[in-house]
Amino acid sequence: MRIYVTSVLVDDQQKALDFYTKILGFVPKHDVPIGDDRWLTVVSKENPAGTELLLEPSGHPAAKPYKSALVADGIPATSFQVDDLDAEYQRLRDLGVRFTVEPMDAGTVRMAVFDDTCGNLIQIIEMIEKQ
Repeated sequence: MRIYVTSVLVDDQQKALDFYTKILGFVPKHDVPIGDDRWLTVVSKENPAGTELLLEPSGHPAAKPYKSALVADGIPATSFQVDDLDAEYQRLRDLGVRFTVEPMDAGTVRMAVFDDTCGNLIQIIEMIEKQ
């Protein structure tokens, strides 16, 4: 069994698509209209056949309190791996991304957390030890 699609609940799909592609560097995979929303996925440009991230509309009544509680507690909605945390942190800062946790050591990883502008905190990690 493999992970095919995972999702992040977003307040605005177009705003999320712009952020996840223009700022984070993912590439669009699927964009299929479904009523007022879209089946909208992005993938890593380094692995276009890999796991898709669904930019899922957060219209369900449970979504807003769930997302708000995660943000209030500083809990990231998801995590992405990078090769060089310091370089990625600086690149994103230069693009205006707001970090809630600056790069720090956390056991076998270095990590930082930023606001995706769509209602979520996102963690980026760099592995510092082979698992």
